[in-house]
Amino acid sequence: MKNLPLFVSALVATLGTTAFTYTITGTVGNEAGNPLSGVTVTLVKENKATVTDVYGQYTITEETGPAALRAVASAPSFVSLNSGVLSYRQSGSAPVQVRTFDAMGNQVFSKTLYGSGDLDLRTGIRAKGNYFAKVTMGSVRQDFRFFADGKTVRQHSSESVVLMKSAQVGETLRFEAEGYKTRVVPLGTLDTMVNLNLERASNAQTRTFGYAMGNAPTPSRGCGRTSALTEAGSNPNAKKYTMRSADLNRAFWLTLPQNYNNNKPYKILFAMHCMGSNGEEFSYFPSPNQDHPSPYYGQQDLDTENNYIFVSPEGDTDGMPWRMNDDKDHVFFSEMLTLLEDNYCIDTSRVFVTGFSFGSMVTNSLAWEFQERIRAVAVYAVAAFNIYLPTGENKKNLPIAWMDVHGKNDDRCPYRTTNEYPPRPGAIDSALVEILRHNGPVDANGNFTDVSNEKPEEYNGWGGGHVCYDFKTVDPRFPVKFCSWNGGHQWTAYDNGDWQNSWVPQMVHEFFEQF
Repeated sequence: MKNLPLFVSALVATLGTTAFTYTITGTVGNEAGNPLSGVTVTLVKENKATVTDVYGQYTITEETGPAALRAVASAPSFVSLNSGVLSYRQSGSAPVQVRTFDAMGNQVFSKTLYGSGDLDLRTGIRAKGNYFAKVTMGSVRQDFRFFADGKTVRQHSSESVVLMKSAQVGETLRFEAEGYKTRVVPLGTLDTMVNLNLERASNAQTRTFGYAMGNAPTPSRGCGRTSALTEAGSNPNAKKYTMRSADLNRAFWLTLPQNYNNNKPYKILFAMHCMGSNGEEFSYFPSPNQDHPSPYYGQQDLDTENNYIFVSPEGDTDGMPWRMNDDKDHVFFSEMLTLLEDNYCIDTSRVFVTGFSFGSMVTNSLAWEFQERIRAVAVYAVAAFNIYLPTGENKKNLPIAWMDVHGKNDDRCPYRTTNEYPPRPGAIDSALVEILRHNGPVDANGNFTDVSNEKPEEYNGWGGGHVCYDFKTVDPRFPVKFCSWNGGHQWTAYDNGDWQNSWVPQMVHEFFEQF
């Protein structure tokens, strides 16, 4: 070691625990600039790879130990860094080029010096952050990494010098995603940030409607904002808000997740109440029973990661829970959803609705018109009658993810279409069939197809038990599940015991969580 230059000798003495690091970060989007999740990002020559998260973000970090000394063994012994002051010493007057770069690889300072001297690395630096200095003399270059805040300069370890690990010659980043053209970007500097968008491949299927499974969140206008809504009441679990919609005074109950963050897009679930109940009871019920075992049809208790905003709208006040003869509930839902998206940070691609009995009727009705805004619904004891149902241009005939739980002995919302006159449409041969007519994969013209010829497996036992059937021929982005059990008009289906052992909330939670 005594034959090494003095600077390198001192460095080797500290290399037992020293690491040389670099970090690459960035965001990947699609052609519209929306975040892309699941993109494989590879640092080619280092053969290091990662995958973008739901926000399209990625990070690659490399740490190397003492072996990295090989990269700096020829470092000039005339250069040193101490307390942010760069010192360069030589016997002649050859040029010494000093350049500093920010963490994104942008050059912030460049100067050519001569002979020997000192230079404060804060020169030309205005913003707080990580920086790199490249000092070149002839064919020899020395790299330093440091932190500056405008007043002080701090190296990234206790040693007097911390080296930046430079990119290999010809280093590149490769971005790959199914359905998109692979993109390769050259890197001149590590510890940098690369943001880009990918172009869809020419042979990729064009999707005129719908999201891919596991898509990145789509933030609402309310992200980053403080809500301007004024409370009109509260209970131990939810806040009440009122609004004017379609010449009616309407209300809804709202529960935010714990530690709500207005920069995080949250999923949102609307719980539509049944006849004989109201919005507040499904947001909070002091004495649990089979209709109200826990808030929001049991979904709040299952949101252990606080990823959901819960809403329980109040139905009509004319004696029926939801309106039968006009579309004012649809207008109310649209305006309420817009109001919430403007005041809270909501993932607009993960809007869910659920309801029982009359609550399932209005949920199913919404599913016929709001496919562009509702990702999935879960209905319990559904029926396509006694409720406003959109027709004509209001009935969009688009696919939607749909799940029903139905008792085979239901005498109010029949399992099968009745023989009476006029007949009451059944769940399995009417409501379900209507959904399947539009949930098949797209054809050559980009139109969704009819898969209503597929029939579900049904529960045919006499005692406790159930069967949940997942349809096989639907577009996988719009799954359909039909659950039958040997019960009546009750949403908390169970196999053995009573409603307190219902399997429905967990099944519905898993259905929503797949998106």
